[in-house]
Amino acid sequence: MSKNNMHLGGELRRAVRGGVLVPGDEGFAKARTPWNLAVEQNVLAVVEAADADDVASVIAYAGLAGIGVSTQPSGHGASGDTDGTILLRTGRLRDLEILPGERLARVGAGVSWGEVLAGASGHGLIGLAGSSPAPTVVGYTLGGGVSWFGRKYGFAADSVRSFDVVTADGARARVDADSDPELFWALRGGGGDFAVVTAMEFALYPEPLLYGGRMVWTAGRAGEVLAAYRETTAEAPQELTAWFSLMQFPPLPHVPEPLRGLSAVIVDVTYLGDPGEGQALLHRLEKIDGRVLDTRGPLPVAELGSICAEPTDPGPGMFRGELLTRFDDTVAATILEEVVGSGTVAPLAVAQLRHLGGALARPAAGGGACGRIEEEYLLGLLGVPFTPEAGAAIGERFRAVSAALVPYTSGRKPFTNLGAGEKAANAFPGEVLARLRDVKRRRDPLGVLRSNYPVLAG
Repeated sequence: MSKNNMHLGGELRRAVRGGVLVPGDEGFAKARTPWNLAVEQNVLAVVEAADADDVASVIAYAGLAGIGVSTQPSGHGASGDTDGTILLRTGRLRDLEILPGERLARVGAGVSWGEVLAGASGHGLIGLAGSSPAPTVVGYTLGGGVSWFGRKYGFAADSVRSFDVVTADGARARVDADSDPELFWALRGGGGDFAVVTAMEFALYPEPLLYGGRMVWTAGRAGEVLAAYRETTAEAPQELTAWFSLMQFPPLPHVPEPLRGLSAVIVDVTYLGDPGEGQALLHRLEKIDGRVLDTRGPLPVAELGSICAEPTDPGPGMFRGELLTRFDDTVAATILEEVVGSGTVAPLAVAQLRHLGGALARPAAGGGACGRIEEEYLLGLLGVPFTPEAGAAIGERFRAVSAALVPYTSGRKPFTNLGAGEKAANAFPGEVLARLRDVKRRRDPLGVLRSNYPVLAG
């Protein structure tokens, strides 16, 4: 261990009650590794904050020392842009309170969506969660948060009522629409570049009935399933959300036997309302024979993550997202040809179309920096780079699919769908980006705070 590392470690240990690791310490390599194992994070130190006071102490120290701070509960959205920073882990901030009478939840920065949904489920309430129960509510919401239920209720960020934060000068504050409207706007969808959020209060919604599940066919049915999906989503009420996926299931023991090693076409759905009504809305898909699996039915809110059954343990991943400006026969044919033209989805693991629209396309009253998404479909491409060769092949397929769709994509990406090498500028219209950059320069003139995708990056 170098003298510089020893000095930094000693200074931080005197400043906080939580754990501190620097290069040379046992466990440092694991502590700096994000949830996405494909992302390398080079940092000066890792601090696991015990509480909000620790967060304030780290930021105050970093400001005086001229060191940046990158904040992550677990690193689900890690980009690798952490060089020369202290990595501040907030996963131990785990206070959770469900207030059913007020339809509110209060969560610490380390609380996951699975925990919130489990707490809300017994009260007939939902939160605006995404496909996985594993990400933290705060990290997801700072990037806007495109939920299963966003077509009805909009971005998760627009349901926030207040943030508990530590600002770039190390001061603690509670921020809401009245106390600090500028910072409140920026934090709702602009990322974590403006303050470190230690806790958050947000709205829950009354939905006593939820219907959902997964329909799976072999990839040979992709054309007819995609056609039925297009027609279904074109007429879908805002209570219905459907996602279309082309997936290569790995031949691994944890995958159910009917799906193991299968190249498949999938439709995942949720419907907020009576299960019979939800099933009737899917009649075009019901007519397609040969389903390998069908898990649809009444669904407890706490089991929302079971629909997609995404991995909840860390692993390597590469992602690219594209918003489609149109979705006609030509676009559908291009997607099928580029993704399964050879008869298999590989080297991609998943190519997924998410139906957006509804409230996501409408400006929210007093909304945050996430704004709205005019495009009605989001195409997401996911690969698992177990080897450098696999990573190169996945990157090449990303480029090929994106290039083929250039005439039909907008170039914008939801903030939480940014991938490696992309910038915050890809997520925001010009006027919103300019406003966020102005907030950043004035609120953090020394550049102490660094989010996964810094707004000032070129």
